[in-house]
Amino acid sequence: MTLFIDGDAFPNLLKPILLRSIERLSLSTIVIANKKINIGRSVYIEYITVDHGADEADHHIVALCQRGDLVITADIPLADRIISKDAHAIDHRGELYSKENIKQYLAMRNLMESIRESGEMTGGPKPFGQKDAHAFANQFNAFLAKYYR
Repeated sequence: MTLFIDGDAFPNLLKPILLRSIERLSLSTIVIANKKINIGRSVYIEYITVDHGADEADHHIVALCQRGDLVITADIPLADRIISKDAHAIDHRGELYSKENIKQYLAMRNLMESIRESGEMTGGPKPFGQKDAHAFANQFNAFLAKYYR
């Protein structure tokens, strides 16, 4: 299993959590973004900076991701593409996307986008905090215990 990190808008609170697990498990990790992102120094982490442009990092992640890999992303359309490849996706707040729930998340995302485009002020997500980082750590560790060998 390879861990892919969608580096665009990646919360700083998650970096030490990931780095500890990557080192402890010798987990092959690829961080992909359209700007320089630093999770930490490790022989198990490869950093790839892609061209600027909408979804360039997402396209690169999808191209490299294989069945059974894990992608950490808050991008629901990317998570949908990953799930369709029989890989796994977890968002920054600890939600594990699956074949059973990804279409519901995608429909809600599209509905909210449509509401915003009509001029309605939706307020957006709440700020990322320690509670979110804790939920992510719990989900990430549970996932690794179940799937990583």
